[in-house]
Amino acid sequence: MATTNDLKNGIVLNIDGQLWSVVEFQHVKPGKGGAFVRTKLKSVLSGKVVDRTFNAGTKVETANVDKRDMQYLYKDGSDFVFMDTKTYDQLPVPEATVGDAASYLLENMEAVVATHDGSPLYIELPASVVLEITYTEPGLQGDRSTGGTKPATVETGATIQVPLFVETGTKVKVDTRSGDYLGRVND
Repeated sequence: MATTNDLKNGIVLNIDGQLWSVVEFQHVKPGKGGAFVRTKLKSVLSGKVVDRTFNAGTKVETANVDKRDMQYLYKDGSDFVFMDTKTYDQLPVPEATVGDAASYLLENMEAVVATHDGSPLYIELPASVVLEITYTEPGLQGDRSTGGTKPATVETGATIQVPLFVETGTKVKVDTRSGDYLGRVND
């Protein structure tokens, strides 16, 4: 248990049996009446964001969320198998939990896996990853100076938008949060 005074960004609360991560919080002391805490909470499982206000000093139940560095090993049916890099324990994570992160997940890649009471909640990838383009239409002569983009398929099977001059076989840096092209990577 904690009080609203202990709230900070990233802390996970257990409200009515659901897990909510604190995205933003603000202590408010109006001139008249009691102080309160205005929060923006994100559902750990669905990703839904809600605003919630608590009276100052109210007790809130915190959830014990364990974040560990893990290495992605392989896909087994609909599960992604991760290995704890310290204990070598393997943890199957359902496809629904991995979600959009699957588009940027390569074997042997490091990721942070958050668990609550042994069940996986979500996966945090590094901010950017380097992926090789497996297919894109060839660029035309003269395309190098225009600001246009074209679709390209990367080695994980995801499709991203890249500048017209990027060719098949090029390694590119991709933002894992938005899927944006960040630049070419030279070996």
